[in-house]
Amino acid sequence: MDVLTEPFAVSFVSRAALAGILVAIGCACAGTWVVLRGMAFLGDAMSHGMLSGVATASLLGASLHFGAAVAAGAMAAGVSALQRSRRLGNDTTIGLLFVGMLALGVIIVSASSSFAVDLTAFLFGDVLGVRSSEVLVLAATTTVIVVVTIVGRRAFLLAALDHRIAQTTGLRPRLTEGVLLALLTLAIVSSFSVVGTLLVFGMLIAPPAAALLWTSRVSSAMVLAAAFGCIAVLGGLVISWHAATAAGATIALTAVGIFALSLGLSSLKRRPTSPLPTERTLVS
Repeated sequence: MDVLTEPFAVSFVSRAALAGILVAIGCACAGTWVVLRGMAFLGDAMSHGMLSGVATASLLGASLHFGAAVAAGAMAAGVSALQRSRRLGNDTTIGLLFVGMLALGVIIVSASSSFAVDLTAFLFGDVLGVRSSEVLVLAATTTVIVVVTIVGRRAFLLAALDHRIAQTTGLRPRLTEGVLLALLTLAIVSSFSVVGTLLVFGMLIAPPAAALLWTSRVSSAMVLAAAFGCIAVLGGLVISWHAATAAGATIALTAVGIFALSLGLSSLKRRPTSPLPTERTLVS
């Protein structure tokens, strides 16, 4: 047991574990909707597109989280605006914004020599360097994500099933889409300091995808995804400590490993051929 508990006797590792658990809970709530709605590419694009905001904020001496929020918010607003045009498909608009934002970030980084040391932390996170103040911010943002998820659960579910059903029941699908994008933005921005802009996608998608292999109930999937995410965080930190590997990358890889294991075990139970719940099987 000492092998499992030894790393957490160190203060910065235990603080990293707490930060990672908060990230896992927030990503479970937002990521479950992302997987159900088929918005994985959007989540990937937003997480990568944050680089431009983070780089700009660093150059200006501003908060990196603020820069990330501005970039992710701009990405979400751009997607919402371009999706109203029927001349372009969703994948096309998201892909164009993704490339544009990421390219802008690379240009900003390449134009400044001050990123020589810090770029790795931007891209892959620095979970072992998380400060107590950042843990408090994570706790606040995770609380907001959980509350919004609980309050908007019915609207999110109906919008995931069918926009026409949502409108018939008096809901506003466009507003629901906007809130969901805001929720996704908040989850990504609050997570990048732990696993970085390139690896946050793993925490956002892998645990919910693994959970949805075992249950078709949204609420159960979120709880299970949070559990998988926490296991990935704690397991990743233990592996990283003993193997001397990058902590953020190890956490993300562990999350993907949990999905792969779930996929293999669930296939043995001869579940339906579709790996994720369909619209007809979604139950609140």
